[in-house]
This record gives sequence, C-alpha cells and structure tokens, in this order.
Amino acid sequence: MRAVQVVGYHQKLEMTELPIPEPTGPFDVVVKIGGAGVCRTDLHILEGQWAEKSGVTLPYTIGHENAGWVHAVGAAVTHVAEGDKVILHPLITCGLCRACRSGDDVHCEVNAFPGIDTNGGYADYIKTSARSVVRIDDSLEPADVAALADAGLTAYHAAAKAAQRLTPRDRCVVIGAGGLGHIGIQVLKALTPAELVVVDRNEQALKLAESIGADRGIVADGTQVEQVLELTGGHGAEVVIDFVGENGTTAEGLAMTRRAGDYHIVGYGENIDVPSIDLISAEKNIVGNLVGSYNDLCDLMQLAARGAVTLHTAKYSLDDFQSAIDDLNTGNVRGRAILTP
Repeated sequence: MRAVQVVGYHQKLEMTELPIPEPTGPFDVVVKIGGAGVCRTDLHILEGQWAEKSGVTLPYTIGHENAGWVHAVGAAVTHVAEGDKVILHPLITCGLCRACRSGDDVHCEVNAFPGIDTNGGYADYIKTSARSVVRIDDSLEPADVAALADAGLTAYHAAAKAAQRLTPRDRCVVIGAGGLGHIGIQVLKALTPAELVVVDRNEQALKLAESIGADRGIVADGTQVEQVLELTGGHGAEVVIDFVGENGTTAEGLAMTRRAGDYHIVGYGENIDVPSIDLISAEKNIVGNLVGSYNDLCDLMQLAARGAVTLHTAKYSLDDFQSAIDDLNTGNVRGRAILTP
C-alpha cells in the first residue's frame, strides 16, 4: 500500500510502499482509508515540535484524522464488520486505567496516538483498535467527515464544556473561524442559546461564520478587544473560546473575558502571560482543552448525521499530499484539507 511518511524533520514528506496491515490481536481493526485530514499539527510534526514528546522512531506515517471502511477485524471484534463506514477516535486506549473507566479515555495512561507516535492515516490502510472505531450514519461519507475525528472532536469538546454555563442572556466570543473554529461555531449553535460573536482577521472567514450560525462577526483589525467590550457594556463575554492561541490572541481573549468568566484555550503556539493578581481579583478561569473522548465523538457524529455540523473541505488525492501541506502552510485552505486515496 501507499504511505506518506516523515523521513526527517525539516524535510519534505515522502511516499513509500508498505505492506497492508493485518489484525494481530483480537481487538484489532484494519480500516481502508476514505479520508485523512491534513492538520496544522502535521506541520508542527515536520518542524520537529513533537519529536521529543512523541518519542517516535523515523520514518513513520503521519495522519491522525481518519475515516473509511472496515477492511478486517480481530476475532473478538463484534460491534463493527467488514465494509462498515467508520470514523476513528484519534487515540488507541487501554480501557483498563482509571481515566478509561471514567469515560475520560483521552487521558488514558497507556495509549498510542496514530499519526503522532505510531503509524497514521496518510496511507491506503491503517490499523487501530476496536475501542477507537465509531460507526457512522449511512448518509455520511468518510472523506466528508474525516477531520471531525480530531479537529471536530477538539472543537466539540471545548464547545460542549463551554455550553454547560451559557444561558440565553450570555455571549460567547469565538476567536478564529478557520478549520477548528468553523466546527466549534456549529456545535455551539446546536448546544447553546447564547449569542455567538466571532472574531477573525479574514472577512471571508467571518462571512462563513455568519452563514453557519454566528450572530455577529468582528474583524480582528487591532480594535477587536474594544469592540467586544463595547458590545458587552464594558464587561466582556461570559465565555471566550480561543481556537488560535498565538499571535497575541491569548492576551486579547483574556481581555475580552468578563469577571468570573471562562477563557477556553484550544489553539496553541504562545505562552499565556498574565499576572496572578489579575486572575485572582477578577476570578477568571483559564480552561485547557485537548481532544474529546470516544463518547464526545459519538455525540458529534449524531450532530453530523442530523446535518447540524458540516465540514467545509478542500480535497486532495493522496498522491498530491505535498500540495495539501503547502496550501495549509500558506493559509490557502478554507475549512479542512482532506487526502483521499
């Protein structure tokens, strides 16, 4: 089979031929890839940012947003069968540790992360675990939902946490309406009656945001904090969700958050620098957000099946992987880039 691999950091990816994986354990599932999302994390991997954390041995296949059809299963797999359409939770988890038994499997103590620390889905096939496989509705196609496996799941996780405190009287500011943000906006629209205010430097991104549920768009032209404060009577929003996390958005996001409000950080790239006295005196909460759980993914796929969440995608053939990487790196992808074998 074809597989696109990292052969060295600060080097271009390379296509190679590898054997099709086979089930070797009773709970293994081999999936024929129908779509693999191209994520900004993949760019960070190539830059070497994950090298020490992942401890992966090169070369290896990247790609952690995957969906397709079940190709083969281990002897103990009963909830999916050959030919089923599936989306893959990005982690392979043990099911036995405290986190897994609590339904918080994203913090599994003994996990593997295909595409990060083991072979991923920039390939024709991928091997995963029965615990990671979610059947999807017949109306959905793998290439259309693949990026929901990580980008969508991350956005859902943050939006669902934020929605727990939002009421019809509240405002939620979303920073960034790109690949993550445009999913988070739709999830928030489905889960909360709060007013949704979206901040982005790109006017086209704001038009997209308003077409999928945002109540108001604010151009990030240097006056965005002042505009949010004016909109909220000088108080700030009850919840701010930052899908960018760099280029100054962390300071701006906290400045947009009202007293006792929640600032959710999802995107990453810079440090959060705030005097502790400011957090104490205003009782602002900084909430970190990682990938969601298996149950979060199941909930998200229900929203997708109802048409409440749709991905805006740019599709590339697997052989054209370099164009997808280049377009993402230069900001020429609206929504999510998807590789389709």
